[in-house]
Amino acid sequence: MATIAFIGLGNMGGGMAANLAKAGHRVLAFDLSEPALAKAVEAGCERAASALTAVSAADAVVTMLPAGKHVRAVYGDQVFGSAKAGTLLMDCSTIDVASARAVGEQATAKGFAFVDAPVSGGIAAANAGTLTFMVGGEDAAFAKAQPILSQMGKAVIHAGALGAGQAAKICNNMLLGATMIATCEAFALADKLGLDLKTFYDISSKASGQSWSMTSYCPVPGVGPESPADRGYEGGFAAALQLKDLKLAVEAAHSVDASVPMGAAAEALYQAFANIGGGSKDFSAIIKMLDGSWEK
Repeated sequence: MATIAFIGLGNMGGGMAANLAKAGHRVLAFDLSEPALAKAVEAGCERAASALTAVSAADAVVTMLPAGKHVRAVYGDQVFGSAKAGTLLMDCSTIDVASARAVGEQATAKGFAFVDAPVSGGIAAANAGTLTFMVGGEDAAFAKAQPILSQMGKAVIHAGALGAGQAAKICNNMLLGATMIATCEAFALADKLGLDLKTFYDISSKASGQSWSMTSYCPVPGVGPESPADRGYEGGFAAALQLKDLKLAVEAAHSVDASVPMGAAAEALYQAFANIGGGSKDFSAIIKMLDGSWEK
């Protein structure tokens, strides 16, 4: 088993670190949040006094940070200067492609194996160890990272070269945001047209309108498999995080002159939802804005 430094113990990182500890690894955990760090210790991780302390004693490093600026700072200021030669570096944050490539290129130039490995699946999957990892990096780096990542997920897929993991993540989540909005619009319209929503679900889930947003994550309570809609839209994937991913996707599209009108429309709608106080709710709660029933 390896000694793994885990930096970033938020809603996703906490569950991921706990699963590595459960798998038998020595996990040196660090976060600026004391409650998050305490929770990780309860789950079997060891408390590290700082990111630098954790990294200097580790065989591998996993980071789960909010944005590209944080990833650049942590790797540039702490990881590269304290990691032992040969340490495997895995960034599981969802960040912009340019930052992922820049940090990965710096790591490679310094002799480290590095992968960008953002995840899909949300908090429940992070806790259950059933995430999907989309991994960018050299073949040799992926081969080293795959066994560790697989202990936190059900699927570990090599997307391509450095930055490819982030590219796959933002494309996937742009599609997710747009299809969730369309699904919510369809249910809101069906309701106003007098259709029974369970009946509409039974029809559309077996017809050409079927999507993951409908059959695995239905935005209507009491319809389909259990989802955050059945829990007051709590837990799951926060609308603010969906908005973050949509912004990354639209920014990336502008950088390569790609046309993403549906992605841009989804970004605008999730921004409007965040502006009225919906950012902390599950992203499927946008149905409440679209059907006019939102109450903060």
